[in-house]
Amino acid sequence: MKKIYILLTVCLLSGTAWAQKPGKWKNLFDGKSTKGWHSYHAEEIKGWMVMGGALMTHGGSGDLVSNEDYENFELEFDFKIPPKSNSGIIYKVIEDPKNTTYFSGPEYQIIDDEGYPPFNDGGKMVTINDKQKTAANYDMQAPSQRVAKPVGEWNKGRIIIKDNHIEHWLNGVKVVDYVYGSDDWKAQLAKSKFAKWAYATPHVGGKIALQDHGDEVWFRNMRIRSL
Repeated sequence: MKKIYILLTVCLLSGTAWAQKPGKWKNLFDGKSTKGWHSYHAEEIKGWMVMGGALMTHGGSGDLVSNEDYENFELEFDFKIPPKSNSGIIYKVIEDPKNTTYFSGPEYQIIDDEGYPPFNDGGKMVTINDKQKTAANYDMQAPSQRVAKPVGEWNKGRIIIKDNHIEHWLNGVKVVDYVYGSDDWKAQLAKSKFAKWAYATPHVGGKIALQDHGDEVWFRNMRIRSL
């Protein structure tokens, strides 16, 4: 009887481990084509192209969106931008013709932390704040450390989403950690510009978008696995 109990315990533990095992890595970008992507609110690709093994835009092309929806996942990617540029990766995107990508999903910010020029915010010229710097959860959580490489160099980003626990990593360092839909998140949301957007309604999953903020941006080595 004791042997049967031990065997059952081992099987249960093994089953738990198996259930928690991440899925296989899948390329989100194959290094050669725009397969698996489309321009937001369009079936075709507008302006984005493959150059030197990277997926890029010179700006003014609109956001690029994954064909598939994703819920719990780990996403890895390399990115680089030239001086004074701004971009990001937006997740949990609900493709709604009435809204842009960032109306529904949080954003892993990508920007020139040091050289991004002042911009008009409600009639006042301002500079970016910590919640708007690279790897921030844009306008919600600032990165805990400044580990972005100088513009023009490749950075390695990582986004992990597991049961509403979300992490942003940059160059091997976890810089953002929050719980999507939590009381703390809702309190921060109430003070933000997102309070009346679709962003404010927590949802399980959505598409992944590469933001075209009007500036040049490059992505490569994009891969994802389910969690």
